[in-house]
Amino acid sequence: MDEQQDIGSTQEQASPEQVANEQVASEAVAPKKGKGRKQSTARKTRSVELTLTVTGTAEGEWQAELTHAGKRIVQGLPVSASAVSKAASELHGDISEAIETVLSEARQQHEAKLAELEAEMERVKKTLAELES
Repeated sequence: MDEQQDIGSTQEQASPEQVANEQVASEAVAPKKGKGRKQSTARKTRSVELTLTVTGTAEGEWQAELTHAGKRIVQGLPVSASAVSKAASELHGDISEAIETVLSEARQQHEAKLAELEAEMERVKKTLAELES
């Protein structure tokens, strides 16, 4: 029994420094477990990209083109100016305002052309009336 008492008495309690050193050593050996990225429970949304291009000419002819994933789906589809205006107003006020500015300029150009043609028509009528008399 004396031997067991001697063995027990020779064991010392670890000092706080030794405990800290042992913890540091065990952390260096064991890989650190960082915070993993938490999996979202939300459904992943799949986005679809469609590009609608609407072009117009000074003569008031409008065309639409639709592309999806770089592939043309529709090309050169004729659309009316009123359809362009209506679609723009349905999308957003800023889009509608920009397109209405373009349409207004086109209207002014066509009104000016109409006035020229009416003046030309009056000259032709006058000339025709002089030839008939």
